[in-house]
Amino acid sequence: MLDEQNLIVRAGGRRSYHVVLSRRAHGLRFSHGIWFKTTTSRVCAGFDSLEYEGSVVGNNRIESIRELSELEEEHLLIQFGKKEPEIEHMPPPQDVEGADIEELDETASE
Repeated sequence: MLDEQNLIVRAGGRRSYHVVLSRRAHGLRFSHGIWFKTTTSRVCAGFDSLEYEGSVVGNNRIESIRELSELEEEHLLIQFGKKEPEIEHMPPPQDVEGADIEELDETASE
């Protein structure tokens, strides 16, 4: 759960989906379980709902569902503060010998 309106749902085959609900689902964070309710064999954005049960029973329409790549999932987790970004440390600066400067002789003939 990213927040009360955004979820990452993981499915078989290491697939994950970003589910956006049409409104905030108060109490979803403390639910014992969630399930999708659909009138077809597929969960279709904008037509079906997510239901949950726990201290609060709720129902919320699904606004959108989008499959995520591993990188997109990581970015969402970072965006919603669920994961710290990996910081790549730059190596400390090192002294580098510069190139020698050659002066031109202005008196030399062409």
